[in-house]
Amino acid sequence: MDLSLNLADPRVHAEHDLSGLWRHLRDADPVHWHAAPDNRGFWVITRYGDVLDVYRDDKTFCSEQGNVLDTLLAGYDSAAGRMLAVSDGKRHVNLRRVLSRAFSPQAMDLVIRSMRVGTRQLIDRVRTDGCCDFVRDVAAKIPLAAVCDLLRVPLSDRGYILSLTSSALASADHAPTEAGSWNSKAEILLYFTDLVRRRRQNLDDDIISIMIASNTGNRPLTDEEIVVNCYGIVMAGDETTRLAMTGGVLALLEYPEQWRRLRGGDIGVESAVEEILRWTTPTLHAGRTATRELKMGDKVIRAGDIVTVWNISANFDEQRFAEAPLFDLARNPNKHVTFAYGRHFCLGSYLARAELSELLISLRSMVADFELQGQPKRIFSNFLNGYSELSLLVKARGR
Repeated sequence: MDLSLNLADPRVHAEHDLSGLWRHLRDADPVHWHAAPDNRGFWVITRYGDVLDVYRDDKTFCSEQGNVLDTLLAGYDSAAGRMLAVSDGKRHVNLRRVLSRAFSPQAMDLVIRSMRVGTRQLIDRVRTDGCCDFVRDVAAKIPLAAVCDLLRVPLSDRGYILSLTSSALASADHAPTEAGSWNSKAEILLYFTDLVRRRRQNLDDDIISIMIASNTGNRPLTDEEIVVNCYGIVMAGDETTRLAMTGGVLALLEYPEQWRRLRGGDIGVESAVEEILRWTTPTLHAGRTATRELKMGDKVIRAGDIVTVWNISANFDEQRFAEAPLFDLARNPNKHVTFAYGRHFCLGSYLARAELSELLISLRSMVADFELQGQPKRIFSNFLNGYSELSLLVKARGR
């Protein structure tokens, strides 16, 4: 445990096991002031109950200055007040009302049916080949296809979108550079600027068309507002589910008894999905800005302070989760904060759960066992949590 580690440094999360640090902070300093070396300091909130308090109070802890460390430490978020994730109050309510129409279970029925077929085809191919890089061959394809279906991104463009989302908030080989991250973000925005322009000429029933045809606050959304929300949807819908899938399969390898019980039907898919979401916690933290002075625990948080809530700590809080360090697919209850909480609860949670469910159903019906080949490669990010490479040998189950 090293309290001097800089949590804003992506290398820290890739190269260190921070479970001991989170446990120490929960026990001894749950509202911790983190003095960052070359930029503003920030509060680190680690207990489950305190994390919920921050999430639920969007008046005291606002998102419009940014909702991740990098933008908060830079001092601004260019999409503030226009993208759902970095809006608050009435603006957030109006945007959420528009986007919720596209994310209802009924609206996503066709997308989920297509995802189900695609997932089974991918796992069938993997078991036939007998080996795979699970990230490249499976996990990178399922959520990307689903979110691109929602946005009606042409098939020919999806590989390009994947390359951009993979480098916008993380890096596979080293700490991401600021220039590289911003270039990827800019390319995503440029791509959707062109797609929105084309969609205006030929409306469909996709999310972009819904946003074009909708009003918020008695006015239509501008192209710029639509584009930044496309960015938010593709980043949230692609990256996080891919990381949960990869981390979940790695956990099944590391806990073979859990895999045997899931494969044999002793554990249900629904509870298994929730434990994988808790265990992997693809989004390490969320950031907020305090709008007023307040006391939390024995600390005084001042107006303007950056406040970060660490989902990766809250999801392993022993006061909330019995035997929290154990991977238990039958865990119940399992009210993790992987999808956040309150007004900013993830709109895509239904789709993400459906994707993970279908992956587990396909694995247990088609795969007898798998074996790790080489060391999994972690991504470098202070926001996302997971792996960029997971090479497996796969033993097929009887057809």
